[in-house]
Amino acid sequence: MKAEILKLLKESRGFVSGQELCRQFGVSRTAVWKAVNQLKQEGWPIEAVHSQGYRLLGEADVMTASELAAVLDTEWVGKRLAYFEETDSTNVQARRLAEAGAPHGTLVAADCQTAGKGRRGRSWSSPKGEGIWMSLLLRPAFAPACASMLTLVAGMAAVRGIERACGLHPLIKWPNDLVLNGKKICGILTEMSTEDEMIRYVVIGMGINVNNTEFPEELKGTAASLRMELGREVRRSPIIAETARAFEEYFGIFSRTRDMAGLREAYDSLLVNRDRQVCVLDPRGEYRGRALGIDDQGSLLVEREDGQVSRVISGEVSVRGIYGYV
Repeated sequence: MKAEILKLLKESRGFVSGQELCRQFGVSRTAVWKAVNQLKQEGWPIEAVHSQGYRLLGEADVMTASELAAVLDTEWVGKRLAYFEETDSTNVQARRLAEAGAPHGTLVAADCQTAGKGRRGRSWSSPKGEGIWMSLLLRPAFAPACASMLTLVAGMAAVRGIERACGLHPLIKWPNDLVLNGKKICGILTEMSTEDEMIRYVVIGMGINVNNTEFPEELKGTAASLRMELGREVRRSPIIAETARAFEEYFGIFSRTRDMAGLREAYDSLLVNRDRQVCVLDPRGEYRGRALGIDDQGSLLVEREDGQVSRVISGEVSVRGIYGYV
């Protein structure tokens, strides 16, 4: 009920009487009072005035199950929602839920991770109250070879979510990072479980630096946050909601072709490396060239100095800028 009361207060321009809340939700005044007090304790500035009722005085960067349930406006993403004030890793939690039978579209979010995961086994700093740490559980009916492209789909969704929620325009550093002004603000980690050459489930984890004001010394040159770019605190829940909506849209397009054909042009327009010189760190031999964009399978096309075009496959190699991170 907390989520429904919060949503109603957000939609109202003035006071909502306790009697109206009781009528709407079929509960007692005591139940309403308890729910409102819980929302206050979570950080929501709610005013209570005798004979007038309750009203929301302003927005706040509150991350709770009630808040997420109130802002999510999706068809299937997040209909099953698992929220943790603190957890080891949202990807790990999503995999646990998947093994227990959780449905397609289950969304896992946390205010803090103690063992956040990045690519290639790296750790991901996930302090309390500063970022978005979330994972989406999918049970798609396509071949495992398609799964790596979901990282690209998720990257597009995160760009759209940030644009719609706070007006910034990040770009994508292929295959799994979002950048603003040359610094990383988001990383995406996709993990998969298969059986008999079929996908059992896919977990897509996203870590977005939102209200961070500083980073460890080793990250200061390459990491940034939305707050650093905007100069103000940013509410996290609307970004999650907008990203979820965008993912549904892009996943629908992807599912029809099971490749990036329907999204390729849009993805290339967001590619920060496009038409730039990059260094491909291939175990078979490092080389340089100009990034052209992606192909229908999501591989990065790189034109070498001799004119040959190579397909760089996600997960096998790393791509870096010649003069820096991008």
